[in-house]
Amino acid sequence: MTRHFPLMAWRHMKIGFLFNHDCTHQVPHTAPIICELAAMGQDVTVITSTAAQEVHVRKTIAACAQRVTYARIDIGPLSRAINTVARAVVPFRRIANLRENIDLFAGFDALVVPETTSALLKSHFNLDVRLIYLPHGAGDRSIGFRDVTRFFDLVLLPGAKTRDRMLHKNLIRPGHHAVVGYPKFDTVDMTARPRFFDNDRPTVLYNPHFDPVLSSWWDMGIEVLEWFARQDDYNLIFAPHVMLFRRRLHTSVEHRRIRLRRRIPERLRNLSHIRIDTGSQNSVDMSYVLAADIYLGDASSQVYEWIARPRPCIFINSHHARWRDNPNYAHWNMGQVIEGVDELPHALAVACDRQRLFAARQQAAFDATFHTVPGETAAHRAAKEIVTFLCKDKPSAQ
Repeated sequence: MTRHFPLMAWRHMKIGFLFNHDCTHQVPHTAPIICELAAMGQDVTVITSTAAQEVHVRKTIAACAQRVTYARIDIGPLSRAINTVARAVVPFRRIANLRENIDLFAGFDALVVPETTSALLKSHFNLDVRLIYLPHGAGDRSIGFRDVTRFFDLVLLPGAKTRDRMLHKNLIRPGHHAVVGYPKFDTVDMTARPRFFDNDRPTVLYNPHFDPVLSSWWDMGIEVLEWFARQDDYNLIFAPHVMLFRRRLHTSVEHRRIRLRRRIPERLRNLSHIRIDTGSQNSVDMSYVLAADIYLGDASSQVYEWIARPRPCIFINSHHARWRDNPNYAHWNMGQVIEGVDELPHALAVACDRQRLFAARQQAAFDATFHTVPGETAAHRAAKEIVTFLCKDKPSAQ
């Protein structure tokens, strides 16, 4: 059903899109909404914490890049000094960016964010601004369903799966959430089939997460790479979550564990049938997702982007999780689950045949995870919900 709202009365709403992270992977989740709001006559400012983020945003919104304002936030010398030590344990720079730029944020009617650290603006820094949250991903990890979600004034969700789980946990409330779909898909040519190898072997995408407990990289990752190095039946794209190689020491907020990341041995680099990418643009724009034939992973939400075109999945249970009937591992029902690298050869050999068992599950999971409306983009739906909410929430503003 189409909503109607008084656009003309709201031409001077100031809406900020905040990108406050070390990497650029969160940008495509909210940036597509910017052009839609600009087309509605809204005053939009892009706020970034790194030059790379601004470049990525400008590329994503090329059609309207000249119609928005840009601002760069940073921290002071003392905070930078503290960050050199604290960043291994907490996202200190991101938190300091929020605290030290309160005056800038206070000038907006609303801030749109793709992460939950920004909730500190309300919970700890007492900022009176409408916070609008659209998660950067549609995965199942418990960290995506924490109490911090309650601090947001409006939560925009990709589909029924996430909405229902948040409602069950009382994280969202009527009138303050909406299912809009997945704006990142608006930016991707889903029919593309990039090629990264000069042969016709099946290509496996190994996409481990960075979490020190959930990720297979910590205990089995090198073994996975070594197995692929020894064989000549498959190509391998090793493209982990972009945060895995961003730092060496990782802390799991979710599971309270600290681990030192293993380095990739030189003998595994520069092999013709293995592509190692620890964080390029290809890792975040779905190039590898569209190019590969078999997904190999553990806890990354990227698997939900993978099943936009159902294909075989293999999950490595390196931490011996009791995953059955556990909503935090719902995605493991979409493929084979193995306990060690010794099971990988057989899992790969039967992956295509067993896909007949999993294809229907993958399609059902995709439909529950991502809301779609023929002829309308997720970004347009999100923009309408934002303006409608702000009109209703502050009816006397001019």
